[in-house]
Amino acid sequence: MAGLYFDQFGVGQTFKHEIRRTVTEMDNMMFCSLTYNPAAIHIDHEYAKGTEFGKPLINSVFTLGLMVGLTIQDTTLGTTVGNLGWEAVSFPRPVFAGDTIRAETKILELRASKSRPGQGIVTFEHRAFNQRDEEVAYCRRLGLMLGSPKK
Repeated sequence: MAGLYFDQFGVGQTFKHEIRRTVTEMDNMMFCSLTYNPAAIHIDHEYAKGTEFGKPLINSVFTLGLMVGLTIQDTTLGTTVGNLGWEAVSFPRPVFAGDTIRAETKILELRASKSRPGQGIVTFEHRAFNQRDEEVAYCRRLGLMLGSPKK
């Protein structure tokens, strides 16, 4: 199991996640199709030529999901009970097909669960960067985590 248990996290602990992913036009088209998002800024090259970006933007919800997905192996794979919420989600720069995204995580807060003995809530701060090290996404995520198994 690659993920960490609640009691293995420490406030201020940081992760520079090794896995990166290049985003493709197909990722964007499939995601927009699967989520019923027909916004021209994402799927219409001719429309996008007339915008300030000049080409389609990758759907920001895809970017959010990718950012968190890139963090899972080092943090919560197999040790999470579930996500409790997202806070302060932002996208400081757009993502385009061909961008390679990497992520970093910092642990902001730890709190033992009052209603679930042996579990705890971790506040994760996730940041995503493109191949030019420009920040493209940010969020704080609250995860309910398993405690280490009793021996």
